[in-house]
Amino acid sequence: MSDPAPKQPRSARARKDIAKYLLPGEGHVHITRRHWAVLLEPTVKFLPVFLIGGWLLTLDPSNHLTSIIGMVVCIGALIYYCLRVAEWWMRHFIVSKRRVLLTSGVLVRTVTLLPLRRITDLTWQETPLGQLLGYGTFRFESAGQDQALRHLTYIPDAQRLYKDVSGLLFGSDFGGPGSAGDESGDDERADERMNERMDDAVPQSSGRRSGDRHDTQPLPAPTPDEGN
Repeated sequence: MSDPAPKQPRSARARKDIAKYLLPGEGHVHITRRHWAVLLEPTVKFLPVFLIGGWLLTLDPSNHLTSIIGMVVCIGALIYYCLRVAEWWMRHFIVSKRRVLLTSGVLVRTVTLLPLRRITDLTWQETPLGQLLGYGTFRFESAGQDQALRHLTYIPDAQRLYKDVSGLLFGSDFGGPGSAGDESGDDERADERMNERMDDAVPQSSGRRSGDRHDTQPLPAPTPDEGN
């Protein structure tokens, strides 16, 4: 029985990324944005600064200096926090049957991809807080130097993602849907067929082709008449 098709994400941004960055018929296996816990640190930084700005803004309404400073602090804190939230909302990690992709950027969109057949090692790590909230960290080791995909933090439902990626990497060994090594196998078979054609087409040093018949029977002995 074939695996059920993955559900389409509810986010319009995620559906747009799938339609825009995946090839026709490629299909996605897993798509997610980072866990909301990634916003804990920006929130801790934002709230005190915003509260200080609000306090300065309302401290003495007749004092224009403190009011302006408080307004600037509040606006700066809001811009910082909105950018962090927008970055979290726009970033998606996509796993297809052939590659993994990371889409990011608010104003300038950036897409980083890594073919599955180039992944040599996969590390999954969960901290105590990650186990409590439901997120983990992934490290992909590959032959290339794709830094953006080497270390992915705050990935939700990490156990399911680990199983999905493992099934794609090693599925061909267990009869699963994975076929990460098919492309390399096809390339090797194509190279072998090409080498065979070249061997047949190039003449050997004796003037014969490699596919010609070689007669190894001994020559008949000369007759007495021929000897005279």
